[in-house]
Amino acid sequence: MSVHHDEYDDDRGGAEVIPLRGPAGDTTGPVVSGELVSEEESAALDRRLAAQRARNAAGVVVRVVRVGVTHERTRRAGRAVMRNAGYAIAGSRIRRAERRARRKHLDLEQAITTLRLNAKSAEDFHTLRGLEEVLEARKNGAAERNRRKRIEVLYWSGGVAIVFVTGHVVVLGHAAVESMLGAGSLIDRWNSTVEFWAAVVDASPVGSYWWAWATAGAITWLARVIPAGRDRGTLPVWAAPAEPVAADGRSIIPDESAVLGALRHLGGLPALRQAFKEGWGSSVTPTWVEPPHRDGKGWRMQLVLPRGVPVEEIVRRKTVLAHNLVRLPVEVWPSEPKSKPGVLDLWVADQGALSGPVEPWPLLEEGSTDYFTGVPLGVNIRGEIVHGRLSETNYAVAGVMGSGKSTLIITLLAGAILDPLVDVDVFVLAQNADYDPMRPRLRTLRTGADEDTVAACVATLRALYEELETRGRALKEHGERAVTRKLAAKDGRLRPRIVVVDECQALFMNADHGEAAADITVKLISAARKYGITLVFATPEASTDSLPRKVMAVISCKACFAIGDQQSNDAVLGTGSYKAGISAVSLEPKTAEGPGDIGTAMVRGIMAKPGLLRSFYLRKGDGIDEVTPVVERALALRADQPAPADDEGDQAAAVDFLADLAHVLGGEKRMRTVLVLRALTEHNPAHYGDWTTKTFAAALEDIDVPIRRSDGQSVIRADDITTAITERDQPGDGEDTIGHLDSA
Repeated sequence: MSVHHDEYDDDRGGAEVIPLRGPAGDTTGPVVSGELVSEEESAALDRRLAAQRARNAAGVVVRVVRVGVTHERTRRAGRAVMRNAGYAIAGSRIRRAERRARRKHLDLEQAITTLRLNAKSAEDFHTLRGLEEVLEARKNGAAERNRRKRIEVLYWSGGVAIVFVTGHVVVLGHAAVESMLGAGSLIDRWNSTVEFWAAVVDASPVGSYWWAWATAGAITWLARVIPAGRDRGTLPVWAAPAEPVAADGRSIIPDESAVLGALRHLGGLPALRQAFKEGWGSSVTPTWVEPPHRDGKGWRMQLVLPRGVPVEEIVRRKTVLAHNLVRLPVEVWPSEPKSKPGVLDLWVADQGALSGPVEPWPLLEEGSTDYFTGVPLGVNIRGEIVHGRLSETNYAVAGVMGSGKSTLIITLLAGAILDPLVDVDVFVLAQNADYDPMRPRLRTLRTGADEDTVAACVATLRALYEELETRGRALKEHGERAVTRKLAAKDGRLRPRIVVVDECQALFMNADHGEAAADITVKLISAARKYGITLVFATPEASTDSLPRKVMAVISCKACFAIGDQQSNDAVLGTGSYKAGISAVSLEPKTAEGPGDIGTAMVRGIMAKPGLLRSFYLRKGDGIDEVTPVVERALALRADQPAPADDEGDQAAAVDFLADLAHVLGGEKRMRTVLVLRALTEHNPAHYGDWTTKTFAAALEDIDVPIRRSDGQSVIRADDITTAITERDQPGDGEDTIGHLDSA
């Protein structure tokens, strides 16, 4: 029978209590009450108690795990461990690929392969032979170095072995002699030698301290691979913060395996399919010029494609590629770098990164701008602010209706008018009120598709072209080659001018004025780069008719919003842009179902490289007006700006051209123009010394003195000069008969 103590009493009724006696039979010790149970009952009770203890321990573990999972510091530590583990894996792969590239000279082999496919000129073939010779020299040199290393290893290892063996033979021989002479023990010397080598082995990586060697090796390995993995920005799928895998198993993180998987299922490319069959991506390691790494709000990578797979074919299958990467087409941008033929440059946005509103315009509440440094226009795919240049640039903006063209131009103008030196003319060749809130600050605002508005637009472009002569003279007087802010503030003739022509298809496709408008635009853009003049054209109809090829050839900044087809895309962004991946075809305009990609454009010339731009948006409507406060601030800046010193007026006060003409003609009724110009040069060489016949003719036109013909010669009549002086000196109503264009 077993004693069941009441400490473990199972509430059994009628238990018998007996005193437990000590060895001497005394009962002075503590009395323990218990129950007599059978051996089977005792074993069952022990099992129940063990199960209870196990349940209690499990409860403690669960509580500890629950606290650890919900404790933020513990969660951060866990994520850090996971990230660094991912970096270690990625870094080891990068280090292995770098060693393989160095060992097999993949950089030279890739360059040689590219030249073999693309070489055309004699210089290309000469370069190819040079690279082949360098590759051969490298391989031979590497083989020779490896042979020498093996010889050196054998030499030194053999030498060390001989030294140790010889030393032991000498020591043991000496011990043997001492043993025969009775002065020592050979066995003791042998045992000490064995103990020495046992200690050496014990301290080596295979001895008792193997854990220390393994720990040191692991720490060294992690210190080498984690920084490499972190620099590349790669993470394994399981370490990603978002849901890592789609329902069908496609990876949402575009790492190497995800990209290769997307290419594997691209379809329609026999050469690519054959490359995968031959082991490309598995037994044959692809050449990653840039492994996948974080780049702004997405991932960027560069991959050398197999033979027979041009990047252009990947670009054509962009929609399928985006689908395979679990992205929308607008979120995937494949292209081919100009300096790296045969290389796929792929940027993949985070899911949803290119949707939703952008940050507020930086100048919405306060601030001014400078025409010569640019204005904040939008953000790039990395979320960085992009400044639109105004000085020495011109713009062409195209896209279907509802894609955001006017949004971009209004943002550009809102920034421009915050520079008090800038004058702006806007022609909207349609019935459109988009620019009406800016009317108080604009020099000109004309709307409508009528012939008068088109003619007024052409007249403004022509007058601006003629103004280049005045601006050129002003620059020459100041001894400068281009307009600067300092000159513009000093000389009113050099104030920056911006002309916007919205719905420009009505201008360039006009039967009466279209050809003349295109010609004067090309001349103006070609000659006005350094004169502080900027032209902006916008159209929903991107074609060579609405945007003539000769005009687009001289425009530097181009923005293409949602567009219909490849031809329209290339009409804006340049021939071959679509094939190179510089495409806005996949962008969607605003519709009744949703906003689409409104405000997003593929731009060229605005940023350092072609890419997506998401323009800022100044809201106007639904009780919100963000444009009017900007215009009011611009008017206040304009009012505070001191009037520039008009050097042309100062010069006119000092030099009276009409009086000088009357002086050099003397009593002559008429005089040949070349003789008049020569006499003027002699009369005032400081002012007229560098005048040409063209300069002279323009100056005569400014004062309404005609050049007439007499006996086949160009002459100037004294009567015309007298008439011009009389009309100038007559009192008038003080209004400029030329003036600005009607703003109505």
